[in-house]
Amino acid sequence: MVTEDFKNIDFQEGKLILIDKPLEWTSFDIVNKVRYLISKKLQIKKIKVGHAGTLDPLATGLLIVCTGKFTKLIETYQGQEKEYIATIKLGATTPSFDRETEEDNIYEWSHITLEALNRVIPSFIGEIDQVPPVFSAKKIDGKRSYESARKGLDIELKPNKIVIYSIEIIKFELPMVTVKLVCSKGTYIRSFARDLGAALQSGAYLIDLRRTKIGEFSVENAQGIKEFEEKLKSLELN
Repeated sequence: MVTEDFKNIDFQEGKLILIDKPLEWTSFDIVNKVRYLISKKLQIKKIKVGHAGTLDPLATGLLIVCTGKFTKLIETYQGQEKEYIATIKLGATTPSFDRETEEDNIYEWSHITLEALNRVIPSFIGEIDQVPPVFSAKKIDGKRSYESARKGLDIELKPNKIVIYSIEIIKFELPMVTVKLVCSKGTYIRSFARDLGAALQSGAYLIDLRRTKIGEFSVENAQGIKEFEEKLKSLELN
């Protein structure tokens, strides 16, 4: 499938654009920016633009953006398996399971070894029940969970069935561990970090997350939002 073949700029007919999302941008920030840039370039008021799978603001990496008629394919891309590189800090937790909030509890981690890590990792492979973070976009009584969490309200989320296909330890340097993880739609890597800490009789939270693949698409073939903007500016319209 053609992605960034800018020789044909019929964005309304449909384009699939691979963006390497930068840190602190939301997925909707990217969608809004792409929509604005295309509308400005083509001098049109409206164009359909959507993304195929949310990345948290503190995550970077592959975001599939669809325009025009290709927005009908979003659910197909969302359902494909995803690959992440995640760095997790052991020995502490945060309410959000990542760096969005401050550490709230400190735990012993000196007992954790590479052997211990290799013993617990197999328990996460396959279909498992995973409780989403309360600091997530899950809806409870019509409200986003994170809205209630930020107000300090008690929230209880039900577990979801997810599949983790593989976990590979890339780096182990206490209290940090970096893994490559391939998983299904709906998997929260922040929740995996929390559960990994508990399995190791300690605490853990996500320090860094990068999505590297969605199905057959790789972040290696993606472009930065600035690169996309410059490429769009250089186009000559007939």
